[in-house]
Amino acid sequence: MAKPPRSTVDDFDPAVLRLFDQYVHGLIDRRGFLRGATRFAVGAGGAAGLLAALSPQFAAAQQVSPDDARLSTEYRQFDSPQGYGKGRGYLVKPARAKGPLPVVLVVHENRGLNPHIEDIARRLALEGFIAFAPDALFPLGGYPGDEDAARALFAKLDQEKSRADFLAAAGMLSTLEEGNGKLGVVGFCYGGAIANFLATHLPNLAAAAPFYGGAPKTEEVAAIKAELLVVLAAEDERVNAAWPEYEKALKAAGVRYTLLQPPGTQHGFNNDTTPRYDQTAAKEAWGQTLALFKRALGGAGRSP
Repeated sequence: MAKPPRSTVDDFDPAVLRLFDQYVHGLIDRRGFLRGATRFAVGAGGAAGLLAALSPQFAAAQQVSPDDARLSTEYRQFDSPQGYGKGRGYLVKPARAKGPLPVVLVVHENRGLNPHIEDIARRLALEGFIAFAPDALFPLGGYPGDEDAARALFAKLDQEKSRADFLAAAGMLSTLEEGNGKLGVVGFCYGGAIANFLATHLPNLAAAAPFYGGAPKTEEVAAIKAELLVVLAAEDERVNAAWPEYEKALKAAGVRYTLLQPPGTQHGFNNDTTPRYDQTAAKEAWGQTLALFKRALGGAGRSP
């Protein structure tokens, strides 16, 4: 039986998409979304049906199976004395790759290490990278398996400690025997902001690809040594408002960067678990991300 066609952003009123963005980022709660979406709802599902249609469908979007024989996977803990003390993440390596490999830190959205981000890590490993995706929610019990519960937990994090945990994760990766000494970072939304933060705090970072993430502190931009691929959505007023000042600082500091902002895209367009996904734009952004990492980190080749 053929699968029903997936919803796209064209199936939703722009006002509903704005409400959903506010909901996802904690600016309104579930009740606030449902109240605001009621006037756009039709049919028996009502506003709750709109929310369900916009919510992630992890199984439908999975590209690489967790038990793919081409990969070696494990959950690994690391010390974070300046953060929460201990961190934990998902480590994925090509199973049969030879020689030292470049390493990529993968940073999730504001829901912790969910199945989509684990899938992203596996996709990177199939391209010949060692990928490590920490879970910022580990100190609070880890990703709870439910996006609403994850958002609620996320609001309880001490972000200063969480940022220290990501710095500690990067430090751990620099000691991997299988690594070639080159580190990159890719992050999405909250993770994009963390990628920008890490670029200002890790002089050994070779490349960073922040996807629609908050800009770092302007006064810290001059510390960036990494080459950047800054990925923004076209329709993303909340994040894009900071870009002009960020770009001005990048130019003043002589940082190597490329801006990719595909037309018609919404915040989260690379996430193929939701209707905000834009296949054409995501393919371009992912291709440019891989090209950056292979150029700046070196030594990667697709896993057989």
